[in-house]
Amino acid sequence: MKPIIVIVAVFALTLAAKAQDTEVLTPSGDLAPMRAVKLIQAGGEAAQLERVFFGQVAARETVDLSFEVGGRLVMFDAQEGEFLDEGVQIAAMDLAPFERAVERATLQLVQANRDLTRAQTLVQSNAASATQAQNAETARDLAAVTLREATDALEDAALSAPFRALVASRLTPNFTNVSPGQPIVRLHDMSEVRVEIDVPERLFQSVSDVTAVSFVGTSPLFAGEVPLALREFNAETQNIGQSYRVTLALPSTQVPTAIIPGASMTVTARLRSADTAAIALPPSAVSITNDGAQVMVYTPNGDDAYGTVNLVPVNVTSVNGTQITVTGLGPDQWIVGAGIQMLRNGETVRPFTGMSVE
Repeated sequence: MKPIIVIVAVFALTLAAKAQDTEVLTPSGDLAPMRAVKLIQAGGEAAQLERVFFGQVAARETVDLSFEVGGRLVMFDAQEGEFLDEGVQIAAMDLAPFERAVERATLQLVQANRDLTRAQTLVQSNAASATQAQNAETARDLAAVTLREATDALEDAALSAPFRALVASRLTPNFTNVSPGQPIVRLHDMSEVRVEIDVPERLFQSVSDVTAVSFVGTSPLFAGEVPLALREFNAETQNIGQSYRVTLALPSTQVPTAIIPGASMTVTARLRSADTAAIALPPSAVSITNDGAQVMVYTPNGDDAYGTVNLVPVNVTSVNGTQITVTGLGPDQWIVGAGIQMLRNGETVRPFTGMSVE
């Protein structure tokens, strides 16, 4: 009987040793619960580089309107913060002096035409020289130019919005005498609303294909992400921060009336790699050892409640130092996003679906 008991004890100890080789045990010797891991899909959101910038809404242009002539301001209908349609009259001068100038120039032109006709008649009868007729013709032309100038001055005595504008500030009070070129009102061109961001020099120079970058904006004024179109960038860096100013445009159909220059907007730039086989992963998903770079690929079991993880070698590169681009993975594979140093090759794990409170 004793030999049988000894054989059974040895067999039990052998099974326990094998179980300790294949299972993870707690310090007390109990079987540890199955690990939960965070998974990311290789061809999902992790397949593109993202950078988030602070954006500021700006007008297409900001201009100070002024009169080309001087006079007394008698009408100034522009309230600060008011939207004006293109062609709406903003201010006007006293038109009486300009109307008298037009009338005076008209009479001078009529007189010059009479003098020219008289001089041409005298030349034909040899009573005057051809030079006198030429002088009369020159005087007629000068009178015509004076009339055009007076007419233009009359038209310039009124100021209209040259585009769909937002009145930023009134720069001159009403009923004052203004001189030519004196700023009257400051307007924001709201025909196209733009967003400006500052892009660091290193990131700016690392992008060789601008068409591969897509921009979206988020703001409390919008229900979700709004696509932004690249318009231009300043070819000179800022004095502080060594960054470039990039200007984006909002779609004209998605501009709310409440948006004004100076409002903040979060801009996300997404860069998809030109190499279709390259996949961007966070550094926490890649393990770099003496044997090379590896990632943990998750393979689900039948019911997808748990699965196994295995180390797969990959080739890695980094463009900006914060995200790693790898090759050697399929777009449908699931990758362990963090904590791979705590996992063993072939270990059974379950996907992390969030915290639960019981």
